[in-house]
Amino acid sequence: MNTDKYCRVRLAERIDFADDLAVFRFRPDEALGFTPGQYATLGLEVDGRERPLLRPYSVASAPHEDVLDFFVERLEEGALTPRLWDLAPGDSAWVRRRIVGLFTLDTESGGRRRHLMCATVTGLAPFISIARAQQHALATGARPDGGEPHRLVIIHGASYPHELGFYHDELAELDRTTDWLRYVPTVSRPREAEDWTGETGRVGDVLRKHADAEGCTAERAVGYACGHPQMIEHAHAVLQRAGFDDEHLHEEKYFRA
Repeated sequence: MNTDKYCRVRLAERIDFADDLAVFRFRPDEALGFTPGQYATLGLEVDGRERPLLRPYSVASAPHEDVLDFFVERLEEGALTPRLWDLAPGDSAWVRRRIVGLFTLDTESGGRRRHLMCATVTGLAPFISIARAQQHALATGARPDGGEPHRLVIIHGASYPHELGFYHDELAELDRTTDWLRYVPTVSRPREAEDWTGETGRVGDVLRKHADAEGCTAERAVGYACGHPQMIEHAHAVLQRAGFDDEHLHEEKYFRA
C-alpha cells in the first residue's frame, strides 16, 4: 500500500457512549495543522487495497492538542465504522496529511461576532473544535482576530441524553464559566429520559427561541448547521424566515438523506 500522502495515527483512547456512538482519540506520528471546523480523512488498511479504506470525519479536537478526536456513529452497513469498532488502544490507522474543509468560523462577514451553531449528535464535532480553540486562545492571552471573543451559541440535538456524550458536561461548564458561549442541549424523546430537565424537541423546534434570546439576528449573526440533512434543511428554513440570507448560512451534511 502506498502511504506517501498519509500520516500514521495510533489510537490513544476510545470512549463509548453507546453501542453505536464513540469518540476515537488518535495520536499522529507527526504534527498535522488544521483550522478548527475542518475534517480529516481517516482510513484503515484493508487487504488487497492499494490505499487505505477512507472516510472523512470532522475533527473535534483543537489544533493545539496532540491528538485528533473523532466523534463517530457506527453504521452497520458502513464500510469503515464497523472496522473502527474493532480497534483497541495502540492500534494504528492512517490520516491524510492535508486536513481540509470550508466549514470554519466565518470571520469575513462584516465584523459579525455572533455565531449560531446547530448540530445533531456527531455534527457537534466542528463546533467543539472551534470552542476549544477559542478557549485556548483566550487562556494564552490571544484575542480572536484582535478583538473581543466570538459569541458562540451552540444548539445540540439528540434523541436521548446519552447521545450528547461527555461534550454535554464540557460545554455546560463553558456556558457556566464564560461570557462567550451559550450551550443549549435538546432531546427529542424526553419520555424515555425521565431525569432530563433541559430543552425538548428537535433543533429546529427550539432554534428561533434561543436565537432571539441571544440576539442572533440576521443583521448581527452567522448561522451554521452540521449533521443530519433534515435538521440542516429545517434550521436553514427557520433562519431564512428570520431574514438570514444564503451568504450568512453555512452547512456541513454528514450524509445524504
